[in-house]
Parts: sequence; structure tokens; C-alpha cells
Amino acid sequence: MIGLASKQLKTRKTKEQSLSAANYVCSACSSTEVFIDSTRGEVICSNCGLVLSDHSIDMGPEWRAFTADEQNARQRVGGPVDWTKFDQGLTTIIGRQNVDASGRKLSSTRRAQIHRLRKWQIRTKVHSSDKRNLAVAMTELHRISSQLSIPYSIRETSAVIYRKALRKRLTRGRTILGMIAASLYLACRVHTVPRPLEEICDQIHITRKELSLCVRLILRYLNLKIPHSSPVDFVHRFGTELNLPGDAKKKAIDILHDAKRERLTIGKDPKGMAAAAIYVASILTGSRRTQLEIAKTARVTEVTVRNRYKEMVEKLNISTT
Repeated sequence: MIGLASKQLKTRKTKEQSLSAANYVCSACSSTEVFIDSTRGEVICSNCGLVLSDHSIDMGPEWRAFTADEQNARQRVGGPVDWTKFDQGLTTIIGRQNVDASGRKLSSTRRAQIHRLRKWQIRTKVHSSDKRNLAVAMTELHRISSQLSIPYSIRETSAVIYRKALRKRLTRGRTILGMIAASLYLACRVHTVPRPLEEICDQIHITRKELSLCVRLILRYLNLKIPHSSPVDFVHRFGTELNLPGDAKKKAIDILHDAKRERLTIGKDPKGMAAAAIYVASILTGSRRTQLEIAKTARVTEVTVRNRYKEMVEKLNISTT
């Protein structure tokens, strides 16, 4: 979001410069190609180098800052739009200090008036049902994201998905918790850091069936381009939880690439394929882990790990003895 804002600011400055440059014609060579040096306030002919004007208006702030802290302290604008807040961070807040701009304490009459204004300002922030829904949903989003250690970029994407679902009235008949969890699950897949459905269900205490229904509902009506989960996306996370060395993770990724080339991953659960590849790699690299440990980490059954392991060893001609 910040990068987009800076890009828009640069584009606007370029347009302003091109519009102001169109008003200048070089008196020496009659060229209209000029260069505006905003740091020196000069307009220079690009053809012959003649200085056409040295009194350009500085459109920047009137204050100067020599450090980053001074620049942040002297800025008089708010923060960027935050989609993870129900009001996007645009509403104002009446503080509780009960002092005026000069730091003097307010009188009792003025204090009572400010108290009433503060009360109504809080009430008007959530005046509609959609605002109340968003307020609850964004609170739950922060809670679930903190428990799952979800980064801010994924959290913001899930907030955008939920807002689209709310605009389409998909939340009617569904719990807020289920829909926000489904949005978070889809956002993780968008950023190629997928989380298993079972892991999200453990944090929000709803059934896997209810969460799956919410996910399918969003996919059906929002026309989102959600990439399919790849077994490779799970290898690093499962390997880290199992304390596997780097060569074992790399070997597991190579095995999965070979399995994809042989079309073994079609129709298979990505978590099961990743678990089997990790099991084979742990044997080949001498850092063996049991099928039970890997199955618990990947949230699959030992039977799944064993079946995928047999398929890989047979089809890829891998010797584990």
C-alpha cells in the first residue's frame, strides 16, 4: 500500500512538471523541451542549457527535517488506509485527556460537553449493521492471526476478501467466525503460504465441515483466482517443526518435483504428499523421523503417509534400504 502511494505521488509530480514545462519556450533556440530542477527552483532548456527561470514555486512542505524522527514528528497527515480495521483507520478519535490545544484543563461545562460528543462519536462509528459486522469480524481476524502468527500482508488480503463477501451478502446465514476464517485460509493460499484447514479449525473451534462450506461459498460467488496448494509449499514448514536439516528439506523438494513430473501428485492431498516426501528424504539423508511424528506434524494419518511413501518409492525407483 505504501509503495503504491509513493508511485502515485511520483506520477502526480511528473504530470505537474510536464504541465508546467509546457508553458516555457526557450528564447535562444525556440525549443519547448525544458527540464525543471525542483531542488534549485530552476527551469533549464534541455537543448541549449539556458536557464529560463530561477523562481519556481516549491510545492513541498514549509518545514525542514534532518532526521527520520523529525520528519515523522512534523508530518501533519494520518497513516495509510488499513483494511484490517473496520473503519479503515479513517475515523477520528476524541481523546480523554480533557485538556485544550494549549494544555489547559477544561472547565466542568466544557468537559461535560466533550464527554457527550465523545459518546456520540463512538456510537456513530458503528451506526449500520455492516459496520457492526465488520467491527466484530476484524477483531476476530486479529485474534486468529495472532494465534497462527499470520503476517500483516496476508491479514490485509483476508480483510479485503471478507469485505467483498460482505458486500455480496454472503455472510447471511453464516457465522462471522466461519467466514473470516475462510477468508484467512484463502488469503494464505493466495500468498502461497497455505495453512491446513484443521489447523485453523483448532484455533476457532468450529468444525471442518462448516469451514469448508464457507470456503466453497466464497469461491463460488466472488470469482477469486485462488492457486491450488502445492506440496512444496508445506515442506519448509513441516521440516522446521520436525527439526530437519536443510539438505533433507531440499531432498524432499526434489522428490516432489520428480513426483509431479511422473504425475503422482494428481488427485492427492498436498499435505500427504509433502509428508511422504519428507519421510523419504529423512531416510535418505540419515536424519530419520518416524511416520507417527510426520503424520502428527502434517495433520494426516499414518496410513496416508505409508501409502504415499509406497507409491513414491515404487514409481520413482527410490531405494531406502
